[in-house]
Amino acid sequence: IKIMGHVQGVAFRLSAQMEADRLGIVGFAMNGEDGSVCIEAEGEQSHLDEFIEWCQDGPPGAQVNRVTSSPGELKGYTVFEIRRSAPS
Repeated sequence: IKIMGHVQGVAFRLSAQMEADRLGIVGFAMNGEDGSVCIEAEGEQSHLDEFIEWCQDGPPGAQVNRVTSSPGELKGYTVFEIRRSAPS
């Protein structure tokens, strides 16, 4: 999931972690170099759909312009964590 707009510096990753925990979703959220927030998420499809819907608005202070998502391979995450940035 990639969230574009004013989404860094507004606790988007922390809020996404709390929402993921509420929905039983595992994976991670990290800041993208382009000012986006990038999320990998695994869970039940209905919960993932709800999570993606939440990403459309995000936390107070966020101004989401666009959310894109695409399916990927399962990686077997066990928790939802916050990562600082993309690995080099």
